[in-house]
Amino acid sequence: MYRLKRALEAIGDLDKEAMRLARERQDQLTKPRGSLGALEEISIKIAGIMGPSPKIADKVIVVMAGDHGVVEGGVSAYPQEVTAQMVYNFIGGGAGINVLARHVGARVVVVDIGVASSINNPQVISQKIRAGTANIAQGPAMLKGEAIASIEAGIRIVQDEVEKGVSILGTGDMGIGNTTPSSAILAAFTGLPMEKVVGRGTGIDDHRLGLKIKAIEEALEVNQPDSEDPLDVLTKVGGLEIGGLAGCILGAAALKIPVVIDGFISGAAALIASRIAPKSVGYMIASHVSAEPGHKIMLDVLGLKPMLYMDMRLGEGTGAALGISIVEAACKILSEMATFGEAGVSESIDD
Repeated sequence: MYRLKRALEAIGDLDKEAMRLARERQDQLTKPRGSLGALEEISIKIAGIMGPSPKIADKVIVVMAGDHGVVEGGVSAYPQEVTAQMVYNFIGGGAGINVLARHVGARVVVVDIGVASSINNPQVISQKIRAGTANIAQGPAMLKGEAIASIEAGIRIVQDEVEKGVSILGTGDMGIGNTTPSSAILAAFTGLPMEKVVGRGTGIDDHRLGLKIKAIEEALEVNQPDSEDPLDVLTKVGGLEIGGLAGCILGAAALKIPVVIDGFISGAAALIASRIAPKSVGYMIASHVSAEPGHKIMLDVLGLKPMLYMDMRLGEGTGAALGISIVEAACKILSEMATFGEAGVSESIDD
């Protein structure tokens, strides 16, 4: 737990002076004040993380892959084997995240943190804690030590990427059935009824939706996760890739790297991270709000405003890739747009 402890000790507040300078510059740029809306606010937040003149260079999307024992209850439209098959698709460059990452100039880092089958490929980073979680409808997903290990694996990945020069991180996931533990995490923290927190994931029918709701209800009843203890929630009803992504968020916050949060599973990881280290929320940027009904609730709980509303629900980091592009654009506005003084333009521009 030493790595986690060190990361938590390093997470501080955003740099208020850098944010003041960024806001001051935004107000001097050749435009009516506030006319670029959220782009201005994003650039100011990034300045608080990276300094008054932030520049986005090396971009990375970390895709954490793990399996879930709860799929044996029929909660997903796809078999568990698809997780491993998609991992190979990622490294082959054929998945949605690969296309969007190429589009925005980001690298995709694929991590096996808990895939049920063996992944043997040098392009996949092996941080396997165990071969999938246990069935949360029957008992804890994992041991507490395994939950901590999953978080520390995420921290380690970010530390390695920072050594390579990464300046912004996106979160991504792969794991058949992982909307079930994500919904369970949201329910554990909020106490909201199932109809508010459970969606159709990969597009399941009414029968499977009923099985999914039943599995989550049983998981909460059997495990009694402590909403005041995020490690307990992760241990009892979470997932290894969720823990890994929570670690990525905490690791990024500790190293003052902005982290763009993807969809519902990344949102569950962000909830875990925020309960472990509330200041980590300052380093999070919400890319989009997904079609999963619980995702907007997660973002509201976190106090994050999504940049995009596109009814996406693929995961993999696809929303994060698009979000990184917007963050980069916001930083370029701050650094590359001329001020009134630089351009010789009168400041009495009419709104």
